[in-house]
Amino acid sequence: MHPILIDLGFFALPAYGVMLATAVLMALWSAKVRAERAGMDSTRVVDFGLWLVIWALLGAKILLVVVEWRRYLGDPAQLIGLVRAGGVFLGGFLAAIVAAAVMLRRYKLEALPTFDVLAPSLALGQAIGRLGCLLAGCCWGRECDLPWAVTYTDPAAAANVGTPLHVAVHPFPAYAAGFDFTLFLILSLIYRKQLAPGRVFASYLILYGVGRFLLEFTRGDAIRGLYFGGIVSTSQLISAALVGIGFAMHWWIGRRQPR
Repeated sequence: MHPILIDLGFFALPAYGVMLATAVLMALWSAKVRAERAGMDSTRVVDFGLWLVIWALLGAKILLVVVEWRRYLGDPAQLIGLVRAGGVFLGGFLAAIVAAAVMLRRYKLEALPTFDVLAPSLALGQAIGRLGCLLAGCCWGRECDLPWAVTYTDPAAAANVGTPLHVAVHPFPAYAAGFDFTLFLILSLIYRKQLAPGRVFASYLILYGVGRFLLEFTRGDAIRGLYFGGIVSTSQLISAALVGIGFAMHWWIGRRQPR
């Protein structure tokens, strides 16, 4: 765990920022390669994807404020910390979908084929980004005594995001990174099968939704909105909705295919 990779006194290079930038670059590069192989305008796809990243970052921070409104209402000064906070990924995902619906016509891209091209890259970006979470100490897990539990010790993490120090917890970011990278490989294989447009994206919604719902049970920063007696988080509710939408998309795609 290294929240700060380089500290020169007058300049500090945050680990999360470096990994986030790496995630974006790798995701866009892989999407460009996939778009070229599919005969699509890769420049448009990359430009489109970059705008989605910008809207996703904004949406992630907005959902963070929504689910933790009591904290920010009690201490508005903490809003300044949103500049370095990653936010809630699912909030970013929803914002990106809304932005995509608006921008697809402008970029003259077909919705389903474009989403299929971007889906594996999204999972790859998530995997790299979660490594940034592990380095920064955010998104920590619940306390546990398992052999692979991690213990955070850097005071910078506690000061930045409230990471509990000297307590053995689930390495949630490592779990998520492993899951997301596996999802990237699975979606890449599905994409190569050249199924009907939309199948890859629909599969992403289902697989990510199920995986995220289950992984949330190992999260320790449970202040992100809890429902049903504190059992289900906001992220789990959204994940469940994504699974339902994914199955509905598969059904709809099957219905519109010629027999």
